[in-house]
Amino acid sequence: MKIKILKKIIGKNNPTFMIAEAGCNYEGDFKKAKEMVVAAAAAGADAIKFQTFIPEKLVTKTAPKFWDIPGCPGKTQYEEFKETPQLSFKEYRELKRIAEKHGIILFSTPSDEESADMLDKLGVPMYKIASMDITHVPLLKHVAKKRKPIIISTGASTIDEIKEAVKVIESAGNRKIILLHCITNYPTKVNDVNLNMMKHLMEVFPDYPVGYSDHTEMPKSKDIIIAAVAMGAKVIEKHFTFDKNRPGYDHKISADYEDLKEIIKSIRMVEIALGNEIKKPVASEEKARILARRSLVAAKDIPRGTTITREMIAVKRPGTGIEPKFLNTVIGKKAKKNIKEDEVITWEMIK
Repeated sequence: MKIKILKKIIGKNNPTFMIAEAGCNYEGDFKKAKEMVVAAAAAGADAIKFQTFIPEKLVTKTAPKFWDIPGCPGKTQYEEFKETPQLSFKEYRELKRIAEKHGIILFSTPSDEESADMLDKLGVPMYKIASMDITHVPLLKHVAKKRKPIIISTGASTIDEIKEAVKVIESAGNRKIILLHCITNYPTKVNDVNLNMMKHLMEVFPDYPVGYSDHTEMPKSKDIIIAAVAMGAKVIEKHFTFDKNRPGYDHKISADYEDLKEIIKSIRMVEIALGNEIKKPVASEEKARILARRSLVAAKDIPRGTTITREMIAVKRPGTGIEPKFLNTVIGKKAKKNIKEDEVITWEMIK
């Protein structure tokens, strides 16, 4: 299946859709958020994504943290989310205007129905469902009814949980689904990446594009992302920041502008290199195909009327004469003309 998002198409034989995940990395600085949109576009990203949530609708006030990373605020999940800055509708509208001006798609991950409705009012062309909300059936149904493309991250999910989520969305009449393999651990260790899990997703969900959301640290991320593209990922998501050295887990696993530009440059090069799936000669090989292959050649002078024997024939370049596979066919034929030593033999010379 191919999924159209504005002027972009996600699916087979189309460029990899590259998402710069800004999340909350702008740190409450709206000027910085605007700069990140422009920078992501300049780096060549197809989309930039933020995160939209209401702490009171997301987590209880006493929910313990599942990661203990220096630089992250608060002692509980609630405290952390409460201190994490959020964009207002007015700010989102301005970011969307800037994104449109610079030719990049802006969208977000809603963590509740109210946030999804706000994004719908904004006019985002697509949604993202976070890995940890893959079992949030009410949210899945609500977003699915918007009838817009939905990207689902599948970190920490079983294949049955993913099947259930896909079924919920399909049941709402929405088949514009994209699945991303990812590992919900920041930063992800290389031995935990498991890119081969994408193959499983492709086998189980052959009708939907599959991609990869990366949570490893640069510079390892680049090689892993390139491998994912070579394996068939149709969407790549990479966290994006203005400074990888800022405190907190998100900056640590992010690419900065130069990183993102290099990743996208490499992706586009690999896409060209992947080329055609059908094995056949390419145009640039044609000269070598003719001149570097071999033909049957006269090993000695062969007078006209002579019956050709094996010792009269050598196999040499170029390949402008009779192919070597016809050696036994040529043996026993007669020369129709004088054939000089080292001359390439053609069918017109024998009978």
